[in-house]
Amino acid sequence: MSQEEFVWFANGLSDGSISDAQAGAFSMAAYLNGMSPGERVNLTLAMRDSGDKISWDLPGAVIDKHSTGGVGDCVSLILAPALAALGAYVPMISGRGLGHTGGTLDKLEAIPGLKTEVSEAQFRQIVSNTGVAIVSATDKIAPADKRLYNVRDVTGTVGSIDLITASILSKKLAAGAEALVLDVKVGSGAFMKAAEDAEVLARALVDTANGAGCRTSALITDMNQPCIGSVGNALEIMEVMVALTGGAPDALVVNLAAELGGELLTLAGMANTSEIGAQQILDAISDGSAAERFARMIVELGGPADFVERWRDRLPASPVIRQVFPPSAGYVSKIDTQSLGSAVVKLGGGRLRGTDKIDPSVGLSDVALLGDAADPKIPLAIIHAGSDTAAESASVLVLAAYDLSEVKPDPQPLVYRNIR
Repeated sequence: MSQEEFVWFANGLSDGSISDAQAGAFSMAAYLNGMSPGERVNLTLAMRDSGDKISWDLPGAVIDKHSTGGVGDCVSLILAPALAALGAYVPMISGRGLGHTGGTLDKLEAIPGLKTEVSEAQFRQIVSNTGVAIVSATDKIAPADKRLYNVRDVTGTVGSIDLITASILSKKLAAGAEALVLDVKVGSGAFMKAAEDAEVLARALVDTANGAGCRTSALITDMNQPCIGSVGNALEIMEVMVALTGGAPDALVVNLAAELGGELLTLAGMANTSEIGAQQILDAISDGSAAERFARMIVELGGPADFVERWRDRLPASPVIRQVFPPSAGYVSKIDTQSLGSAVVKLGGGRLRGTDKIDPSVGLSDVALLGDAADPKIPLAIIHAGSDTAAESASVLVLAAYDLSEVKPDPQPLVYRNIR
């Protein structure tokens, strides 16, 4: 297809002149036959241009980060304010959880009063004032993508690498980022379970974004365990606050934020090497400047002015707390991370359909990670539930998610590959 044909198609999706049947036929053709790299770029640009495009005139680099989704993945909530503290501007359009994966917007909205749905004018104002805004896309951002995604969902074509690529990037490019780093997850808690599949997706995303004029690279990162010791919206915000206030300097999520941030600062010309950039991220966390930016963003989005000081009092709590103990001793050698995410969904902390309502208070805390010692007297996780029945159902999934061994396993690499 030519660029003109893609523009016609995207505009037709946006204004309704393309029928669902036509969109379904296109999706199936792309799914079965694939697209050339040039076609992928042209579809991405056409969907980006189907709605509003945001341009920025700010005294610093406009940069962004995107994750392909996982369990206990709250990296953006640590990385974005750290980048802002270093002088970057981060207009981050994020998503909600679906299936076993959590959503950044759902986590933020566990904070009382906070709303992530803002107008473009508010979005611009928050980014200008604080350097960072993590919000949902308006209906005017890449409307062709929203229409095509709904068609893909009911035609069995969600798994198309080409359509996934165009869907992710059309929204990111519409938000006006000059540089972008992608966190492509692989493992038991990711959509991509195999390394080769993750690499294909990462390469498609990087090549397409660069072809569309946005400096981009991707890190393929481990999702064979949660990124943090909790899974669930309010519980993950608690972990974020501990990290931002210096209480978890060696946490996986902090190290991953540093790796991704170092790469992004290099792309943006704000660091000479990714190692130097990574240390800058760690410094912004340790000196409290990242927490200060996070606090300012919370207020701009309608949250409490004293949240960083009193977050323990501000977040919702579940009425039922239950510990899950292993049947024997050993070391955690394998985790079915998707099962942990599914346990949170069963508790009411996630959604299987976009219209499902969630309970921000439920989830898992104190989650055992790979290599941790297990003992019948030490819980593998603590369940936070709305009822005893829900806690009992979740405990079955949690127990089934863990394999124990007599020998402590070797540590998993945090980053497998850098795709540039």
